[in-house]
Amino acid sequence: MHLFSLVPLAFVATSLLAIVRAAPVTANDPYLGGLTFDYFHTKVRGVNLGGWFVLEPWITPSIFEQLASNPAVKDEYTYTQALGKAEAYRRLSQHWNSWITQDDFNQIARAGLNHVRIPIGYWAVAPLPGEPYVQGQLAVLDQAIGWARAAGLKVLLDLHGAPGSQNGFDNSGRLGPINWQQGNTVSQTLDAIKALARRYASASDVVTSIELLNEPLPAAGAAFLDTTKDFYKAGYSAIRAINTETVVVIHDAFQGVGAWQGFLSPPTAGVTHVMLDTHQYQIFDGGQIGLSPSQHVSAACGLSGQLSGADKWTVVGEWTGAQTDCAKWLNGLGRGARYDGTLPGFSATGSCAGKYTGTVAALSADDKSNLRHFIEAQLDAYESRTGWFFWTWKTESAPEWDMQDLLNNGIFPQPLTSRKYPGQCK
Repeated sequence: MHLFSLVPLAFVATSLLAIVRAAPVTANDPYLGGLTFDYFHTKVRGVNLGGWFVLEPWITPSIFEQLASNPAVKDEYTYTQALGKAEAYRRLSQHWNSWITQDDFNQIARAGLNHVRIPIGYWAVAPLPGEPYVQGQLAVLDQAIGWARAAGLKVLLDLHGAPGSQNGFDNSGRLGPINWQQGNTVSQTLDAIKALARRYASASDVVTSIELLNEPLPAAGAAFLDTTKDFYKAGYSAIRAINTETVVVIHDAFQGVGAWQGFLSPPTAGVTHVMLDTHQYQIFDGGQIGLSPSQHVSAACGLSGQLSGADKWTVVGEWTGAQTDCAKWLNGLGRGARYDGTLPGFSATGSCAGKYTGTVAALSADDKSNLRHFIEAQLDAYESRTGWFFWTWKTESAPEWDMQDLLNNGIFPQPLTSRKYPGQCK
């Protein structure tokens, strides 16, 4: 999840049905027979399992509460650093083994979803000496692959954090400067990718895709982006050397879908099974936080044209029902929100009552209606191409973001093709 958004506000009048088939990437992909999910003709309908193997203070604030008064603690790196390895492992092992279980996978499947995206940090796969992170995640991830198989779900493994931090966000593992691409960090990231690909090469019936890196942020400009592209090519080759069937997923690095036309696009130079991931949030800048509910809907609908024109499989790998940034610590541990003016530098747009912490059931009738309108519009828009992954499956107390709670309270459509407000994107 990123802390700003580049969503265009132009409205594209497009009528969409959930059953519409994706435009083929190529006229005929000779390698399709090796895949266990037909990404040409079946929509990806998925959810992220956020806050499980990569901590985010806003998803599980209880994990950070005891250390919230320590100004040095901001993320998983500083959390484990403050506790020490023994205590950090004790606490996090308990979390890994309880936050998501087989029952969650079963609920996800019963809701009609067919994929989960599982974020994991490099430190779980290829840890570096001298860092405070603790390990043990992979044993639980191995179990999760079995849970997914039993539930009939496919898995996208997402490398969510790279050495040095690829974006400076707390969800990369370490809040602060972007030091990915410094020193040996790119080769170390490739080591993590290779380790993931090798470990799950024999599980390609479930692990259909691996995302090379979540949300690299080219703050350093063109040179950073060029190196990111070189990394993507190297990552593609590394996975292909291990498994010819795995879909290789690349993030759009906040450049937008159109910027990646012609890059690793099948069938160029023998390239196969590449998917683009774009993330869409409308709450992380001062302009978008002030949009009305109907403007949020229009902005979502306007994305369908960009998506449908992509020259490779394209998913919206993160999106939310939230139209505010009110959730406790969403903008960082101890930080406020743009929406109610508690984040320095922003004036209040509205109240965060019921949305700072709470449940879907306790939201106002207007909030529930706005959530349903917005979710339905996004489902229609994002299925104009390959599909979507909602962020996130569950939280401790963030009702606008909690798919499990939204489903249980009739806000997220059931079945997924049901529309209470049809035709919003016409």
